[in-house]
Amino acid sequence: MNTSIIKTLFTSEQTYSTLSLRVVGGIIFAAHGAQKLFAWFGGYGLEGTGQWMESIGLAPGYFMALMAGSAEFFGGLLLIAGLLTRPAALVLAVTMLVAIFSVHFENGLFMSNNGYEFGLALFALSVSLLVTGAGKVGLDNIVSGKLSALDAK
Repeated sequence: MNTSIIKTLFTSEQTYSTLSLRVVGGIIFAAHGAQKLFAWFGGYGLEGTGQWMESIGLAPGYFMALMAGSAEFFGGLLLIAGLLTRPAALVLAVTMLVAIFSVHFENGLFMSNNGYEFGLALFALSVSLLVTGAGKVGLDNIVSGKLSALDAK
């Protein structure tokens, strides 16, 4: 069985440094996604978020809220687990670029003016995980090890 592409997806730098990025970033992303999807933590849920997205030109609003919320919530959970870290980080990086340029960029850098500072930090975190992978402590390593065992047979 040729597993080289799949193995590349799951192989990561063998370091502990990504653990803090994955857990903290994953919690932040999952919480923001839960606001959009389920109206948890003071969020507006799909209806309210969808209406707001429609009002700023991201149409259809409900679908865009579903996509952004799902990317953040499920992507955040995947980061915490260290499973499919690179694809999750890619989706989250793209989501942050959309947020930066469709909502925050015109307000400047600083969060105090609803700027893109926070989105940029989350974008950088996502790109870092895209490059390095899950690190030493992640489910991707278990999958990678099983794929190596399959190749050895």
